[in-house]
Amino acid sequence: MNDLTPLRRAHATSAASQEPVRNLSRRGFLGAASGALILGIGLPVDPALAQAEGAAAIAPKPGTRVAAFLEIRSDGTVKLLSPFVEGGQGINTGLAQTIGEELDIDPSRFVVECAPPGPDYAVVNGLRLTGGSFSTRSSYAVMRRLGATAREMLLRAAAARLDVKQETLATNDGRVVHKASNRSLGYGELAQAALALLPREDLPLKDPKDFRYIGKPMARLDMRDKSTGKATYAIDLKVEGMLHAAVRHAPHLGTEPEALANEAAVKAMPGVDSVHRLPGAVAVVADSWWRARKAVEALDVTWAKPAADGLATVSGTFSSAAMLAALKATREPGLSAEAEGDVAGAFAKAGRVVEAEYDAPYLAHAQLEPPSSIARFNGDGTLDVWLPNQMPELFQSVAAKVAGLQPDAVRIHSPMLGGFFGRHFYYGSSNPFPQAILLAKATGRPVRVLWSREEEFGMDAVRPLGFARFRAALGPDGMPLAIHTTAVGEGPIGRWFGSIFKAPVDSSVVEGLDKKPYAIPNRRLDYVKVAHPVTIAFWRSVGHSMNDFFYESFLDELADAGAKDPFALRMALLKDSLRHKTLLQAVADLSGGWKRGPFQAEDGTKRARGVSMASPFGSETATIAEVSLKDGEARVHDLWIAIDPGSVVNPAIVKRQVEGAAALGLSATLLEQIVYEGGTRQARNYDTYPILDRDRMPRVHVTIIESGAPMGGIGEPGLPGVPPAVVNAVAVLTGSRVRSLPLAKEKLLSV
Repeated sequence: MNDLTPLRRAHATSAASQEPVRNLSRRGFLGAASGALILGIGLPVDPALAQAEGAAAIAPKPGTRVAAFLEIRSDGTVKLLSPFVEGGQGINTGLAQTIGEELDIDPSRFVVECAPPGPDYAVVNGLRLTGGSFSTRSSYAVMRRLGATAREMLLRAAAARLDVKQETLATNDGRVVHKASNRSLGYGELAQAALALLPREDLPLKDPKDFRYIGKPMARLDMRDKSTGKATYAIDLKVEGMLHAAVRHAPHLGTEPEALANEAAVKAMPGVDSVHRLPGAVAVVADSWWRARKAVEALDVTWAKPAADGLATVSGTFSSAAMLAALKATREPGLSAEAEGDVAGAFAKAGRVVEAEYDAPYLAHAQLEPPSSIARFNGDGTLDVWLPNQMPELFQSVAAKVAGLQPDAVRIHSPMLGGFFGRHFYYGSSNPFPQAILLAKATGRPVRVLWSREEEFGMDAVRPLGFARFRAALGPDGMPLAIHTTAVGEGPIGRWFGSIFKAPVDSSVVEGLDKKPYAIPNRRLDYVKVAHPVTIAFWRSVGHSMNDFFYESFLDELADAGAKDPFALRMALLKDSLRHKTLLQAVADLSGGWKRGPFQAEDGTKRARGVSMASPFGSETATIAEVSLKDGEARVHDLWIAIDPGSVVNPAIVKRQVEGAAALGLSATLLEQIVYEGGTRQARNYDTYPILDRDRMPRVHVTIIESGAPMGGIGEPGLPGVPPAVVNAVAVLTGSRVRSLPLAKEKLLSV
C-alpha cells in the first residue's frame, strides 16, 4: 500500500483541452504559428511597445488585461484562443460573433478553444476566471477591437499586394475586395504579410446600426457536436497507458484513514494495480474504473474519530439545524454594509413596525458530469493535467505545489465543462485533481480519478446556508419609511478570495440585500460573519440566489402590512428609476397584465401570481410567477421574466440562459436542500436530493429590454427573481408566509 497522506493538498485551478497544450512564451507561440496572423489585443497597450514592428508590438503586459489570440491561418481557417471556458453558457459563440463583426467573417467559421494558462490571460488581480456572468461584458470592447485591428492589417497587406490605395478596398466574409478591378484576396493569403505590419490603435469601430452579427440570434458553435455526441468532456478523455482510480472519502470531513483490514485481499482482486491512502480518503488504482470502484468499496477502512466540539469543525455532532440556530442566535451589530438616512429616527416615529427572519439551506451543485481528472508525469520532468476548471492559472499553481514542480512545468488542459456555476473553482478537498497527481506520482503511470455520484454528493462544496433578519418601519400611509437588514453568515468570496479583495464586508453575503432600487429613504444593512465549518462554494447567482428571495418576500410582507398591492408598491418605490419602472411594466405586459389573485384559471384551478425584482451581476430582472396548489405542493404554471442586460450579443443565447437559470431557481425553491446530521450529509445521490423534473417544469416566457446601460451579465441573472415570485404567489393562496426554503418542507394548504 502507498501512503500518500503526508503529501497535503495545495491550492489550484486550470484550463485544458484534450491534447497537450505547451506553455510556450508568447514570442515562441507566434513563431510556431508559421505565417499565421496572430493578435493579442487588450487595453491598455504599453506605449513603449509601439516602437516595435509586427505582432509582438502589441504583446500584452502580463497580468493587466483580458487577452485573446486570433489566428488566421494560410489555409483560411480561423481559430480563437479564448480566455474563458465554455460550460454551456455560449461564450465561444458570443466571442466569435463579437470578433467576427469587426473582422468581417461569418462567426460560424470560427473554431474556439480555451487558451492555456499564462499571464496574457490574467484579467482580475493577476488571475483569470470564468464566472460571475463576467466573460462577455468584461471582454466585449476588447474583442471588437481585436477584430477591427486584424481587419485593418489585412486591408493594408492587400493594398500592398494589389498595388492600390487602402481606401479603395473593402472586405466581405473573409476576403479583401477591390471592386474597381474585380480582384479579391482571401484573408488566409494575406496572413503572413499582415503579420509583419504594426497594428494601429486609433481604429474606429462599427456603428451598431451596421451590425450584421452582434445583437442577432445565431446557432451556437457547439450545437452540432453536442447534438451528435461528439462534444468532449473531461469524463470522455483518454491518455495512452492510463490507469483508472476510484476513491472513498472519509465519512467526516477532516478525518483520515487509520487502517485497512483487508488490503491484501483487495489487491488480489481482478485488474487491481495498487491500493493507496490519500489525504482524507482511500483509493484503488486498476485497469478499469469499474474494477477500481468495486475494489475500493470492498476495502475495510478504519477511520479516525471526528471531533465532538460543536461548530468548530465538521464534527460528529454538527448539523445544518444547529448551524441555522447559531446564525439566528447571533445578535451582534456587525459591520455596516450600507447606510442611508436616519434609520433610528424613522423607527422612533413609525406607525407600525414589521419584523421577519428568512433562511435558505445548503445546496449542492448536483451537476450531471461527476468530477474527474487525469494526471501524467512526463520524462522531461513536466506534468500534464486534464481537468474541468474555471480558473486555469490558479489550478496550474496548485497542481505545481501538489507535484513539487514549478508552475511553468505544469500544462493544464481544459475540456468543455459538463457542470458549471461555481463547481469548478478550487475548493481544496472538493476537487479530485490533487488525488490524480498523487496517484500518478506513486504509480509512475498516467492516472484518471473519477468520483462516483455518491462521492460527488459527499464532497461537493456547497452553497452556504443563509440567514437574514429584517425590521421595517411603516408610515401612516402604509409606505415604508425605513428598513434595517442584518445578514449573518459567511460567503465564498470571503472564504476563497478574501486575501485578494481584502474587503471587511463579504459582498457574496450581502449582494441582493444592498443597492436596491427602491426609494425607501432610511436604510441600514449590517453584516455579521459567522463561519461555516463545511466547505462552502459559489453557486449559480451566489448570494443573490437566496438574498433576493429574502428581500423581495419581505417587501411583499410590507405591502400586506400597509394594505398595498405588491406590484403597485414596487412601482411607487421605483419612482426615481425609469429603467426599473420600464422593466417592471414590461414583465406585467408580458404576462398579459398584472393580477395578484387568487383567481380561477381556465382549467378550474385556483391560482395566484407573485412578483419580484433583482439586480444581479450588472443586469436587471423582473419576474412574475403563476402558481396553484395540488396535494400540498406548489405547482408553477408560468414564469414571465423581463431582463435588461443593457445590450446583448446573441438574444437567442440570452433567452436560453434565462430559461435555464429559471429552472434551477425553481428547483431550489421547490425541492433542493443539503441536510447535515451527525456531521455527515444525508443526501448521497439524486434519490435523496431531488431536483426539478419535467412534470414540474413551467412555461418560461422571456423578454429582453436593451436600455443601453453598461452591459451586464447573462448566465446567472435569470435565477434570483424566481424564488420570491413563487413564494409570494404561494402566500396569496395559503394566507401565510413561508420564510424558509425549500417549499417541500411545508404542506401547503389553500385558504
